[in-house]
Amino acid sequence: MSDLLDIPGLPDIPGLLARIGNTPLVPLRNIGRGLPVPVLVKCEHLNPGGSIKDRIALAMVDDAERRGALPAGGTLIEATAGNTGMGLALVAALRGYTLVCVMPEKMSVDKRVALAALGARVIITPNAPPTSADNFRNVAARLAVEHGWFLTDQFRNPSNVTIHQETTGREILAQTGGRVGAFVAGAGTGGTISGVGRTLHDRLPNVRIVLADPIGSGLADWVETGVLGADGSYAVEGIGGSEVPANLHRDVIDAAERVSDEESFAMVRRLWREEGLLVGGSSGTNVVAALRVAARGGLDGPVVTILPDSWDRYRAKPWMAACAID
Repeated sequence: MSDLLDIPGLPDIPGLLARIGNTPLVPLRNIGRGLPVPVLVKCEHLNPGGSIKDRIALAMVDDAERRGALPAGGTLIEATAGNTGMGLALVAALRGYTLVCVMPEKMSVDKRVALAALGARVIITPNAPPTSADNFRNVAARLAVEHGWFLTDQFRNPSNVTIHQETTGREILAQTGGRVGAFVAGAGTGGTISGVGRTLHDRLPNVRIVLADPIGSGLADWVETGVLGADGSYAVEGIGGSEVPANLHRDVIDAAERVSDEESFAMVRRLWREEGLLVGGSSGTNVVAALRVAARGGLDGPVVTILPDSWDRYRAKPWMAACAID
């Protein structure tokens, strides 16, 4: 489906979905001052739906439409921390689909309210481990089978990785003139770090691809040893996990950095106040890890990281209220 609007007498006008991607890459002029190499942040919170997940939402629906797997007016279902659901809600609204989002209860109320406001049906599940029938991913898969809904399946859908290879990674290369010393990102589904990492490694053999992982997630251990670490609790949403998603490709990743909630949320406050970047908690995780990588030096080019989403979906969370207090 074309996302260009043809109006007689006017040039083709891109619709909302055509505005996904091509986000700015900006330097951390204050927080990154004095480091051996610059730290550049890709402002994915400026996508129409407020997050990097707009990219994969559109890619997964486009792929399903091309394959004839998604009937007109059908129902999409996704297990989501919220951001992929927001992206899918935009696509569903513009293309005439119904959307069901399955979310674990630990995710912010702001995301639930936003999804419902966009017309999605929101189903909340317990914070259950991957082996439980109550786990949000298992619930979504079961409901898809029971109702004949189309499971977009962001954790396994190869379109997730491919779109980051073809868009996010290529945009970073173009925006840096093809010079990147390291790329740092967290992993929820794994699509961003796997897709961007593969594109950068193909062009830049000396680039470092580094996972930013919350303390409490088992993925950093898995990157380093091949074995998942212990499953712990953490407050940062949308990254980390106790199970390796199919879209997280270990062969692309060179190292991992572990970041605490406290470090992440303190950095979010700095990003708001020192850089004017209105972002959420996982942006803090990514930037803390990127600053560490940059501080060690020895890189042939800047460190690039991702600002995955906007601050507006965390206003009800205690950590955000704490960040606002002087």
